[in-house]
Amino acid sequence: MREGIYADMHNHTTASDGDLSPERLIQRIKSLGIAVVGVTDHDTGKGLERAIAEGQKIGVQVLPGVEMSVRFKEKFFTGTLHLLCYFPSEMIKNERFIKSFNRTLGKGRGEHLVRARVSEINRFFGPQLCHQGDCIESGHHTAAIEPVKIPILKRELTFEDVASYSSAVTRRHFALALTEKHGIDNPDIVNQIIGNDSPAYLPSGVDLESVNQFQEEFSLMMVLAHPAAGSFPGGGHYKEVHPPVETVERLFPRFIDAGIRGIEINYPGHIESHRAILRQWAAKYDLVATGGSDCHDEFVRPPGVEGISREEFEKFDSVIKSP
Repeated sequence: MREGIYADMHNHTTASDGDLSPERLIQRIKSLGIAVVGVTDHDTGKGLERAIAEGQKIGVQVLPGVEMSVRFKEKFFTGTLHLLCYFPSEMIKNERFIKSFNRTLGKGRGEHLVRARVSEINRFFGPQLCHQGDCIESGHHTAAIEPVKIPILKRELTFEDVASYSSAVTRRHFALALTEKHGIDNPDIVNQIIGNDSPAYLPSGVDLESVNQFQEEFSLMMVLAHPAAGSFPGGGHYKEVHPPVETVERLFPRFIDAGIRGIEINYPGHIESHRAILRQWAAKYDLVATGGSDCHDEFVRPPGVEGISREEFEKFDSVIKSP
């Protein structure tokens, strides 16, 4: 455990991809002498009530939150970045908040995501396509949508084509729909349409506009998570599958426009030179500096590795309580 940690603001439980139950996480935080813990499971708040109850029982302040996946599809980057979204614990009992919370998270997965991916496939591979005034018909492609050797569907793919296989659609179900319902029996062509390198590929996650709408409705404390982890020079579990810090810097103004109020600087996958860059961002945009362990278990990615001081948390707390 690093000395001087008063609050560890970034942790996961069995509600998402952590090994520790909400109760066990709070107990470990207590044993480390840490006063405040942020519980920030990936795209879900299902473990928060249990964590808060355990914290009240044993004397640990639990700050509820969620690590929200935000998708981007740009010429220079297609993938997801993460936002840590914190809110007062009393919001857990606010029905309007919870409904909006679940609706926003739902846009990044499930039916919403499947429909968005179907739309992208039709946009690039449908029988009659127009891209910024450049129309494509009967297999003739323009330079606007490289690569050029891409098949055109004889009819548009529909949500029903894919969803008929399962209520929990995966890439396999897209492949089955293209093979069985669209007659594309060449696996290489199927992969060209649905693979990660396809121009139609759409990563999971919520679009930033939806996050902004949620933020404006409830004034969340939004923090950009581990912005430099994609540039971590070492190996291991803290090298996040994210773009390098230079790419994040290009996208950073969009997060400012969306209303972020903090930036995660103290992180196990951030080297000092990157932390210095992030401190410059924080100063430039008047953002609260925060940090956390990104705990997923007790040994490989444990709690108490990173966090913030009492003084830093008090500044954070004053912001989260302000309108």
